[in-house]
Amino acid sequence: MTDVFPPHQPDPAGGQGSDSSLPQPSAAFAVHTNASNAFASADPAPREAMLALRTEVGKVVVGQEGTLSGLIAALLVKGHVLLEGVPGVAKTLLVKTLATALDLEFKRVQFTPDLMPSDVTGQTILDPADGSFRFREGPVFTNLLLADEINRTPPKTQASLLEAMEERQVSVEGQRRPLPDPFLVIATQNPVEYEGTYPLPEAQVDRFMFKLLVGYPTGEQEFEMLARHNRGMNPHDIAGAGVRPVANAALLAAAREQVELVTVEPVMLQYIVALCRATRETPSVQLGVSPRGAASLLHAAKAWAWLSGRPFLTADEVKAIAKPVLRHRILVRPELELEGTTADGVLDSLLAAVPAPR
Repeated sequence: MTDVFPPHQPDPAGGQGSDSSLPQPSAAFAVHTNASNAFASADPAPREAMLALRTEVGKVVVGQEGTLSGLIAALLVKGHVLLEGVPGVAKTLLVKTLATALDLEFKRVQFTPDLMPSDVTGQTILDPADGSFRFREGPVFTNLLLADEINRTPPKTQASLLEAMEERQVSVEGQRRPLPDPFLVIATQNPVEYEGTYPLPEAQVDRFMFKLLVGYPTGEQEFEMLARHNRGMNPHDIAGAGVRPVANAALLAAAREQVELVTVEPVMLQYIVALCRATRETPSVQLGVSPRGAASLLHAAKAWAWLSGRPFLTADEVKAIAKPVLRHRILVRPELELEGTTADGVLDSLLAAVPAPR
């Protein structure tokens, strides 16, 4: 199964969007008017750049639009992403191409059973030139870190990313070292191969804003991919495929500031709270969504509203983004899981049961 997000329908005027049938909160119309004015007067360049990433990445990666949209939304709100998919569905290529289109530094770490925490964070080494000690940065000091097959390394090494993901820093020899901004961890794992793996602890899983399911391409997409290969395209030569930077760290920072301008009515906050509390109260779930998960849902929905050209949050954005944000934060009871109950199925039922504001 692949995550499929609704297509963005940006309004060239920077207004509400093209779908007038979407529900709108009825209260505080003046607040909405002010939000619309601020949204319309904002510099359109950041949003145009973020939307242009789809076209640029599409020069190399065929399909996976839902996964790419999730990655962009995570970047906008400083979230981390867990990609789950079988080998060979372009997970690494997608992240590498996105980094090129964003003009950000990219590093990849292959997580293996013998990988040590210092191999990720860095270590203090002796400089033979003058006999002094200096810190050698690990690959975590980058903008986009791809933690490939993160569940193949023991918990000790997995934990080396906890501080980096939560506080955007690493502590070595008692000294805190800040990470670059932006900083995003994108981890991958194979959903079907469990031998020789170490499942991520709940504390670490909860630090990922999204769990995105990367599935197989459609028949048409796979045909197009083979046609490109037949024409001589080298997927490892991203620059040769014509991918060029269409955004940068400055535009991303400006986009983040505009996401903060998205208005959220109290009724929408109550809706998010109701959804998250419902996951803790349903009898089919052993562990429900944490308060961090509720905050992630709020920020992710605001990013989705901004990408869609909407100056205020509606239930549609919350519903569109709910499963990628919440699916990895709930534990289905084992006896029900054996009967085929899934986290996505539980969330579908709750989204249908919890009344959405109009």
